[in-house]
Amino acid sequence: MKRISIDPITRLEGHGKIEIFLDDQGNVANAYFQVPELRGFEAFCVGRLAEDMPTITNRICGVCPEAHHLASVKALDALFGLTPPPAARKLRELLYMAFYVTDHTTHFYALGGPDFIIGPDAPPAERNILGVIRKVGLDTGKQVIACRARNHEVIKKLGGRGIHPAAGLPGGWSKPLTEEIRREIEQTARENIDFALFSLKVFDEIVRKNPIYLELITSDLYLHRTYSMGTVDPDNRVNFYDGMIRVVDPEGGEFVKYAPEAYHEHIAERVEPWTYLKFPYLKKIGWQGLTDGAESGLYVASPLSRLNVADAMATPRAQEHYEEMYDVLGSGLTTKGRRKPIHHRMATHWARLIELLYAAEHMLELAIDPEITSPNVRVTSTGVKNREGIGSVEAPRGTLTHHYTTDERGVLTKVNMIVGTTNNYGPIAMSVKRAAEQLIKGGQIIEEGMLNRIEMAFRLYDPCLSCATHSLPGEMALQVVIRDSGGEIIRTVTRGGS
Repeated sequence: MKRISIDPITRLEGHGKIEIFLDDQGNVANAYFQVPELRGFEAFCVGRLAEDMPTITNRICGVCPEAHHLASVKALDALFGLTPPPAARKLRELLYMAFYVTDHTTHFYALGGPDFIIGPDAPPAERNILGVIRKVGLDTGKQVIACRARNHEVIKKLGGRGIHPAAGLPGGWSKPLTEEIRREIEQTARENIDFALFSLKVFDEIVRKNPIYLELITSDLYLHRTYSMGTVDPDNRVNFYDGMIRVVDPEGGEFVKYAPEAYHEHIAERVEPWTYLKFPYLKKIGWQGLTDGAESGLYVASPLSRLNVADAMATPRAQEHYEEMYDVLGSGLTTKGRRKPIHHRMATHWARLIELLYAAEHMLELAIDPEITSPNVRVTSTGVKNREGIGSVEAPRGTLTHHYTTDERGVLTKVNMIVGTTNNYGPIAMSVKRAAEQLIKGGQIIEEGMLNRIEMAFRLYDPCLSCATHSLPGEMALQVVIRDSGGEIIRTVTRGGS
């Protein structure tokens, strides 16, 4: 049996490896998306004070510390039995919207976008952010940099630091927002809306109007019919910060809707010996292996899944683009009048840009809210009220849950985290295998572009393996290894890392 190994895989956060095994005819017998990083944070947080967790867990990842910070703070709200004042909640959301704008911008222009903007078969040296700037123009590159810079400034002013924010506290926020900074943030939000609309136009001009790329999005190469998960508000609209977790089946029917605190009643995790990452699945369906369909317990939690579970977006311009995407890629309505889910996974890139616009619009809504500058931003704790606290937000890569158990002193006795990428590990593994099966056949010559299209199968999920394994690797890397039917390596492709 031949084996192909892609190690390290590129344009993701963390370290991953793809192993592809070929049979005697040169067809794919199996493919594995492996995560060779060791988990750590859950174990070494035991014995620490729960109140330290917001500043510890945001070190899990330098890409999405804001998500861990807020999920952790919400878990502490539950532990200490505190309800943050309205202004504090809105300040948390305001920081989170600025973070979403920077994160989705980074993925589209630096991580996922190069595959479309430059082309999946372009040389690796060109398929990066510099190649994107050459393709779309220097002015666009300046806009991308300016967008990230102004929103990191917002994060710094609200969170106390540009990376690893520290302003979240049990029961609220560390300081109120001044009118001067509020006006600055309002201007930033307006610029973000313009940038989001511009990015959707770039996607329309370069991807949607290119028949080759459009065919790539709609082909069966990246198609999987699974359950979808996301957080929704009381009107079943997308919400990143708070709400009920909704799961819909592959046909779009509501499978379950539950409060984040009840996640353990609906989600279980399976361990496999060939990877450090766990496989979450729906308890009611059960573990059926790495397979899709209504009989499989695997689900997706991603930008696309969030739109799939929602009945609408909560802001007007994002709603317009949401409707347009489902008009183009959707397959009609369910018997209850809901839009059926989109299962073409490459559409996740489009969904991510719609979320970028939503985040920008909601950021403006929050910035002009009269209550946002209220001095009442914290409720003081009087001690641990509950031995367990669960906090959940929608991280850019999917639903993020922090679950803490403490003793009577507030010292942690157990920590569990299900992060966005972990939710998607099963679907990522399936997508990589499906792409490999359809691209590598009959012992044909394995070219660079072919391997990149296999990488695209996981890159669309924007996996953050540092979060998923709770490790500190210090580098980003990926490897692909191809083995023959005898187990001998016939090709290895290594990128990134040191």
